[in-house]
Amino acid sequence: MKQHSVRTYKSAEYLARADQLAWKIAEVASDAVAIDDDVTEMIGNRIIDNAAVAAASIARRPVASARAQAAVHSLSPGAMIFGLDSSKRVSPEWAAWANGVAVRELDFHDTFLAADYSHPGDNIPPILAVAQHCGLGGAALLRGLATGYEIQVDLVKGICLHEHKIDHIAHLGPSAAAGIGTALGLPTETIYQAVQQALHVTTTTRQSRKGEISSWKAYAPAFAGKMAIEAVDRAMRGEGAPSPAWEGEDGFIAYLLSGPKANYIVPLPEKGEPKRAILDTYTKEHSAEYQSQALIDLARRMGPKIGDLSKIESIVIHTSHHTHYVIGTGANDPQKMDPKASRETLDHSIMYIFAVALEDGGWHHERSYAPERARREETVALWHKVSTVEDTEWTRRYHSRDAREKAFGGRVVVTLKGGSTISDEIAVADAHPLGARPFKRADYVKKFRTLAEGIVDAREQDRFIAAVEDLPSLKSGDLDALTFTVAPALLGAKSARGIFDSLSRQRIR
Repeated sequence: MKQHSVRTYKSAEYLARADQLAWKIAEVASDAVAIDDDVTEMIGNRIIDNAAVAAASIARRPVASARAQAAVHSLSPGAMIFGLDSSKRVSPEWAAWANGVAVRELDFHDTFLAADYSHPGDNIPPILAVAQHCGLGGAALLRGLATGYEIQVDLVKGICLHEHKIDHIAHLGPSAAAGIGTALGLPTETIYQAVQQALHVTTTTRQSRKGEISSWKAYAPAFAGKMAIEAVDRAMRGEGAPSPAWEGEDGFIAYLLSGPKANYIVPLPEKGEPKRAILDTYTKEHSAEYQSQALIDLARRMGPKIGDLSKIESIVIHTSHHTHYVIGTGANDPQKMDPKASRETLDHSIMYIFAVALEDGGWHHERSYAPERARREETVALWHKVSTVEDTEWTRRYHSRDAREKAFGGRVVVTLKGGSTISDEIAVADAHPLGARPFKRADYVKKFRTLAEGIVDAREQDRFIAAVEDLPSLKSGDLDALTFTVAPALLGAKSARGIFDSLSRQRIR
């Protein structure tokens, strides 16, 4: 890996195109290196992981709404939407939109955390949609996804967005555009323009993850994927983009990040170097914010030691800056303590999550968020006894570049009535590559079958898994097999009508 210095340049300064971050990203994307076997295996795992979450969320309102928006944009050859059969094909950017929401709705797929945060699996819906529409095969899809993961992980390692309240989809737009460029075999110049355009139109604020969190949290990465497809299409037609996007005098770094004097270091593979960043990422065993994964595992470990939870006086979670200020009491969000809060908000309340995991000895993607569960009297009482504090050592470990000491957990001190304490700590989730039970292919398949049970027919499940197992050898037209169909009755309530529906042609009262 080569470390690249990225800073603002005044318009009067000359910055050669070859020295611009977008060009360097495009060079990585257009470098046709072979895909290592373990990378191929992991890409298959993450395709399964995404499908698992999409199956579990297929009937939820935000997913149904996105699917309804997409379904009216028919196109041949087009791309497929999770849940619908192959006769219903839509424009690839709309397939990416619908599938991106389905994948993200439950906050239950893969993650990578470094200088910033990300869910790299969000690259899969747009890259797969373009590959289906353009008739690509498995080998091209693998190359595209390896690039999408590589660029997103490298940007997340080098550039912090959240300290400036910029949502992390600003790294996803460029990574998805680069991955699409790789899959299509586009020239460096075209990818360069598309990456910059994607950055320009996917920079949004973190209010989507603050306060009363709405369904936009699921839509945000789908929006970035959709914009990435449109950016590539525009660049393929010979149109340019705001340039240099990161380094410009009025650009991303100068006015949205740390300013004209800031210098960022972004690692990227050298020419001929394999794209292996997906192996640095990790998935979720539990449907909750990633910083809660290890703490859920710790809660189910501590529960039997505590015994009678009514004897708890207080619970203090000593953890990293991010956990404390984003999902902990350091956020100062009263919604995180509100029994009537939305699912999206509860997902970002480690106080609620830890309390429920203690009571139930685990976590469930639906039952743990049910309104009646959140409003249970004893749960509310326990929940309000939980607080977080930042511990500088956990913050240091969170930001460590050494994977062996990087940590996303914390130390929990439970004080019982009478003054005695019980404490324990955990660094990484059990499912993490360095955890107690690292996820392997069998675990991803089990997750898919568990979440798809009662939704996706067993034979359809088998067909989908077999297609993923055969991913490298899939031919043009075979990529349709990487989605699944669901009986219409299981797709949930129909979405309310909107502008795209035929009703919009009539007077709306």
